[in-house]
Amino acid sequence: MTGPKTTLGRLAGAALIALAAGTASAQPLTVVELFTSQGCSSCPPANANLIKVKDQPGVLALSFNVTYWDYLGWKDIFGRPEFTQRQVNYEPPLGHDGPFTPQVVVNGSHDAVGAAPGEIQSLINKGGRTQGPELSLGNGKVSIGAGTAPGGGADIWLVRYDKGVVEVPVSRGENTGRTLPHANVVHSLQRLGRWSGKAATLPLPAAGGGLSTAVLVQAPGGGPILAAAAD
Repeated sequence: MTGPKTTLGRLAGAALIALAAGTASAQPLTVVELFTSQGCSSCPPANANLIKVKDQPGVLALSFNVTYWDYLGWKDIFGRPEFTQRQVNYEPPLGHDGPFTPQVVVNGSHDAVGAAPGEIQSLINKGGRTQGPELSLGNGKVSIGAGTAPGGGADIWLVRYDKGVVEVPVSRGENTGRTLPHANVVHSLQRLGRWSGKAATLPLPAAGGGLSTAVLVQAPGGGPILAAAAD
């Protein structure tokens, strides 16, 4: 029989071993995705709201910059076609005819404009934490536990992002003369593979350029995010 002190000691020891091995916490997260553009005059308030929640425990906040406002005179320096496509994929399941900015999507299941005070926080409270398989990152691999997968499986996405806030001066377009802050800007999005519901381990490519890493397990076609982990 072990007493509470012994049990706590073992738990603390396990946590230290995980940290030493460089393994990211497997605690469920709330994934907050902001689709934004430096060419959109309505986006700065949503950018500011994301900054307010980015360091909240249990929250993975990500800025995806889209490209469809580039024609207004300013080409978004972080915009990527694949980020635009990610937003487009979300719209039918969320009940929208097409993409718009700003838009905040939580856990792939709930969305709002995100520009009003407290709007992103309310969406976080509504969305809760992901409810899928255990997921961890460490030692150059992604480990996914067994669980219930959607029909046909779930996508495994690798996200590289710049953790923190970066400010971008804009010299043309709707935000001419403004310097716009961005939180946790995503620089790349790559599909690593498919999760069938069985426990699996995948190689995790090393990050470069000082970028941070997140992995999402998500139902295909813009469906719910089942699990997420970040380093």
